[in-house]
Amino acid sequence: MKIIIIGGVAGGATAATRLRRLDEHAEIILLERSGYVSYANCGLPYYIGGIIENKQDLTLNTPESFSTRFGIDVRVHQEAIDIDREHKIVTIRETETDRVYREKYDKLILSPGARPVQPPLPGIDSHNLFTLRTVEDALAIRQFIETRKPKSAIMAGGGFIGLEVAENLRHAGLDVTIVDLADQVMTPFDADMAALIQAQLKKNGIHLKLKSSIAGFEETETGIRVLRKDEASLEADMALLAIGVRPDTKLAEKAGLQLGLKGAIVVDDTMKTSDPSIYAVGDAVVIRQAVTNQEALIALAGPANKEGHIAADNICGLDAHAQGSLGSSVVKIFDMTAASTGLSEKAAAAAGIDFDRVVLSPLSHAGYYPGAQSMFMKVVYERQSLRLLGAQIVGYEGVDKRIDVIATAIKAGLKADALADLDLAYAPPYSSAKDPVNMAGYIIRNVSGGLMKQFHWNEVQDLPAAAFKLDTRTEAEYAAGHIDGFKNIPLDELRERLEEIPAGQPVYVMCQSGLRSYIACRILMQNGYDAYNLSGGYSFYSAVMQERMPASSALPCGMEIK
Repeated sequence: MKIIIIGGVAGGATAATRLRRLDEHAEIILLERSGYVSYANCGLPYYIGGIIENKQDLTLNTPESFSTRFGIDVRVHQEAIDIDREHKIVTIRETETDRVYREKYDKLILSPGARPVQPPLPGIDSHNLFTLRTVEDALAIRQFIETRKPKSAIMAGGGFIGLEVAENLRHAGLDVTIVDLADQVMTPFDADMAALIQAQLKKNGIHLKLKSSIAGFEETETGIRVLRKDEASLEADMALLAIGVRPDTKLAEKAGLQLGLKGAIVVDDTMKTSDPSIYAVGDAVVIRQAVTNQEALIALAGPANKEGHIAADNICGLDAHAQGSLGSSVVKIFDMTAASTGLSEKAAAAAGIDFDRVVLSPLSHAGYYPGAQSMFMKVVYERQSLRLLGAQIVGYEGVDKRIDVIATAIKAGLKADALADLDLAYAPPYSSAKDPVNMAGYIIRNVSGGLMKQFHWNEVQDLPAAAFKLDTRTEAEYAAGHIDGFKNIPLDELRERLEEIPAGQPVYVMCQSGLRSYIACRILMQNGYDAYNLSGGYSFYSAVMQERMPASSALPCGMEIK
């Protein structure tokens, strides 16, 4: 059997090595149009910033190592330009010589990936404007930084690549501005969680220009000018474009394969295309979102690796099926970590799901052990069934661990309140006896069981006029900062001061993290009050509002964070 794979990196390289492990006698040819067949794509931003010093560290496998260890014929600088499906022939062009030749195949795997979106804007071909997709791109950007010594950069796009590149440019000493059309960075995150990320970017000297539309680029004597619609232009020594990616399916379209969502290749759960002899994997294919089962494009290395594995298994006669993807992801923002899995609030709403969510701000490990740091967790679930839908976490230590636990719970089909029952490892340097994931489960169990009602940060401004607003923190905490209109009755004094709370009025309660206010709500509810707890507490509310409200603006309805 002769198998040709078009495209390396995650999906194609994984498929190639899996094929060899399953079939020692197959002829396997891997074509890659760049000069690198298997490289750390996700490490490219860190090479730009000098965190990864040597370009050799980006290379996972070379054509020589593929040949020596796996007996795979890897051909770099080779671009597939045509597929004759009837005769099973691929036409190939050597990019360095323009020589064209043909190869027959029995099975074909397409792994073309996705290409950066480059809208037809004036100046899009500027020499001082870069995109990042390949090792060659990263080498060019780093060479520009080392030889031209730029002092400033404009990053067009505030997604994963945009933030990682912006951080690394900042690490290299550049003054960095992120420009994005959206009203937040990291649009897969909900606005409140993204606000925490934005605050971290600003804290580290990155400027944000949100809700800003780029109209074009102009080269200047010293660098580049970024033109914006209805706004003043911006100037810097260099600019980078990372406003999204698009499935690179020109070859598949030319071959007449069925395309679907945003022009991506349609595959079944065995990764087979509309042609039974052709499979496709990676960023260029339509997959299923694992929670909604709806079509999705998820450009991540994890799913691409799994898909390469599945395609190889089925070509070799095994029975493997794609299970869909949660889109689990994590990103470093200086010393902060942000992670997500499954559905956000807005994704759940877009899918028409009746959802609820809880927000908590636990410590990363036992508070009495030095170095504990807060994290903000949001867990989204279906209201009636308690089906786990997704989670987002922003913090410092232990964020990746907790998002992986929740991703596993979603995959296992656990109910949201069952997070409380997970038997997770505990020692003071690593966690608490009730891990943050357990705490999320307890809160969900309390809310779904009617033991606690909650309200959220974005509802504070719309509380009923007749509501009594209660802050249960200590007097010192209250004096250090509070929401205007909330009366301070410390939790430990609440039972003796119940007469200060009018009967018959709803009571909206807050504390620093949501724990003391939950205890206060239980006291109040058992004394006949209709009590509601602020989800995430004052720490979450203040962090979100201070970022989302301009410095010159007062908070809504006369409220202040004092």
